[in-house]
Amino acid sequence: MAANKLTPLQELEARRKADEEAKKNKKTVTRTDEEKATRKARVEKAKDALARSVGVKGDHVAAGRDALKDFLRRLNETNQPDDARFEALIEAPFKVPPKKKTNDRY
Repeated sequence: MAANKLTPLQELEARRKADEEAKKNKKTVTRTDEEKATRKARVEKAKDALARSVGVKGDHVAAGRDALKDFLRRLNETNQPDDARFEALIEAPFKVPPKKKTNDRY
């Protein structure tokens, strides 16, 4: 196993070659005007929800804001949430989750 290990210089060269290959084989994504409008509207809604949720207090707010930030970070990925899930994502920082019921009746 030790004989198969690459030196740092060989490893760097292999990464460089792999990056060049990836750039050559990269496919450009063409989006229709409808898709562009949908993406733009979603980005505006997500940024608006982030801005409005700044002063909101509660344990659920941080998780909702993190989900919105993650959505904005992964905007260029192919797997995007559907409309219902996106609306739930937008309302997450503002919607207080129901309290858990306990069975402390004794």
